[in-house]
Amino acid sequence: MSTLNLAVHSSGPLASGSKLMAFILVSHPERARAFYEGTLGLRFLMNDGFALVFEYGGTMIRAGMVETVTTSQNTVLGWEVEDISAAVDRLKAAGVKFCEMPGKNQDDSLIWTAPDGSKVAWFQDPDGNWLSVSKHAYAPRLP
Repeated sequence: MSTLNLAVHSSGPLASGSKLMAFILVSHPERARAFYEGTLGLRFLMNDGFALVFEYGGTMIRAGMVETVTTSQNTVLGWEVEDISAAVDRLKAAGVKFCEMPGKNQDDSLIWTAPDGSKVAWFQDPDGNWLSVSKHAYAPRLP
């Protein structure tokens, strides 16, 4: 298994005092909060009038409130997990429905195995945003 170094870069315009954050769009704030906080376990911080603000693993996630969400055809948020089968089982128990993906040869739990051995399972939030859990074949080394 190869190692991927994901250490923080010490140079560049965003190096000093910056943190990565994520953005998604939601059209039904109450349903989105119930899903992200109640089902997935993100920590709800506030509704600032423009977005529901969550935190997960030190990353701020801003769920911008809009009238209509135009969803991406691709994953917008994902979680790297130690045991993908266990994560899928826990999420299913919490009410998450995993999706069949056309062209992907998924197993009975709807987990796809990529040619390199990485594994991914996809699901959607109440607004149709694509989310995933993954277990990559390489071993990321975090700081």
